[in-house]
Amino acid sequence: MNDNGPPPQVWPTLRARDARGLIRFLADALGFEETVVYGEGDRVDHAQLSWPAGGGVMLGSAREEDVSDAWPLRPGTFGAYVVTDDPGGLFARATAAGAKVLQELHDTDYGSRGFAVLDPEGNRWSFGTYRGEPRRGG
Repeated sequence: MNDNGPPPQVWPTLRARDARGLIRFLADALGFEETVVYGEGDRVDHAQLSWPAGGGVMLGSAREEDVSDAWPLRPGTFGAYVVTDDPGGLFARATAAGAKVLQELHDTDYGSRGFAVLDPEGNRWSFGTYRGEPRRGG
């Protein structure tokens, strides 16, 4: 095991038409932390945005359709659920920053409190207190 970094995790990946703008939105409106961004000018070849509680997302600029691309992901087609201990505070932050609300802050029948918004690229972000069910076995 490598002691120089976080333990292995799942890192969802997305592409953006305006990757630098999306990075600013995710940091300013939703609380992700810009960890690293590689690229020149408006182009982002790779960015890591960390979620304060662990994990995060990776993203980059969308490529032209005629360019060979090993990750031909379309901007605006991503969706994620993110655990937060402060859905009310995060909802206020997101809406103050202009996030388009898909689902107002609410309580669910399974004990979570959360909300959902769109980012400027059209990606769907759901935030809530639900941490998932315990793993079976091990």
